[in-house]
Amino acid sequence: MNISRYIASRTSIVNRSSFTYWIVRLAIGTVAISLAVMILSDAMMRGFQEEISKKIFGFWGHIHVVNAGVHRSFDVMPITHDTSIYNAIQRLSNVRIDMSVSGGESNNNLGPAVQQSHGGVRHIQRIGHLPGIISTGTFLEGIFAKGVAEDYDWSFLNRHIVEGEGLVIDDSIKTKDVLVSSYTAQRLKLSVGDPMVVYFVRKNRQIPVKFHIKGIYNTGLEEYDKKFIIVDLKVIQRVLNWKKNQIGGYEIFIDDLSDIDLLNRYMYIEILPPDMWSETIKAKFPNIFEWLELQGINERVILGLMLAISIINMMTTMLILILERTRMIGLLKALGMKDRNIRKVFLYYAAKILLLGVFWGNIFGLGLAWVQKTFHIIRLNEADYYLSVAPVAFNFWVIVSINIVVLLTTLVFLWIPSWLVTKINPVKALVYE
Repeated sequence: MNISRYIASRTSIVNRSSFTYWIVRLAIGTVAISLAVMILSDAMMRGFQEEISKKIFGFWGHIHVVNAGVHRSFDVMPITHDTSIYNAIQRLSNVRIDMSVSGGESNNNLGPAVQQSHGGVRHIQRIGHLPGIISTGTFLEGIFAKGVAEDYDWSFLNRHIVEGEGLVIDDSIKTKDVLVSSYTAQRLKLSVGDPMVVYFVRKNRQIPVKFHIKGIYNTGLEEYDKKFIIVDLKVIQRVLNWKKNQIGGYEIFIDDLSDIDLLNRYMYIEILPPDMWSETIKAKFPNIFEWLELQGINERVILGLMLAISIINMMTTMLILILERTRMIGLLKALGMKDRNIRKVFLYYAAKILLLGVFWGNIFGLGLAWVQKTFHIIRLNEADYYLSVAPVAFNFWVIVSINIVVLLTTLVFLWIPSWLVTKINPVKALVYE
């Protein structure tokens, strides 16, 4: 029999009216609240990062291929749509690249010399951008027309159409239908079915194009929504007097986000000709992704504070338990029990309290996260946060890791107050009142 564990189990049975009973309950509650806050923080921060990333990647893709002369700008310079390049990119999967000879940084910063992707390219689509001015007779608004072809993936935009419907793009028929954002529609007092004239400027000459509003979308990314309308790529080709095989570039979607830099590097080195440039969206629009990284720092600060609260609470509780059991400690020492075994009595007792706190912390944390995920109780200002509700995303292994870290770290620190047991004199303790 483990005598320390047995004594701890008997010691933990206390009267409901005693001081110790309420101290133990307070300790359980504090650990539970701390862990629940950790779980909620991780779930909401992770959900926040995932949802905003999905919106940005859904609107822009993961990698852009454009004319090398328009690096990091929207200047209008075409590339030639080459089906061999298009198909080569589309077939990319499980690529391997030797980072030490790829023309990048030193291998010390890039990890293993040879890296392999987890997936490949999921989709590639042709696009083109052209600045213009919307005129409704009363209002003027500067915008970018984003031209899309029949290979455009509508799965993202269709989920964010709030009125009307998406465009139908046919390779042989040029459509004058257009999608505008809810921001633009409200600002210019437009609705589905209204006509809209956009003036494009080419060689100091205004070229008016009359569109028919087919649908209104709202992605929540106001910074982009207020700048873009979606049109048929053939309209942009006609305005710019491009040939049918001339386009603004490619938007590329990949299977695994962790492959974005690897696939971009491989594509640029192995597939693209010298007059084409490829760039990840993270590099092209760094501000939002840097902002998301700052949210990760906030999460780590919260986790650290909650862990510290849990540790301090449990250490204080153990000190109280030891002081209250001073006479018992003296009696056990008088009977010949070693200090090490007496310390284990209180460590077993504290471990039981800690486990109960962790159990209820998981119940509260996961329960509240599920409620938010299901009923969307916490609402956000979409103009400021890009989302209308606080998102929640669960990661099983992260939650398990949080539980393990809380348990092990707290137990390690509990050895510090248990050291008080060695300082108790059995003679004095037996006469302690």
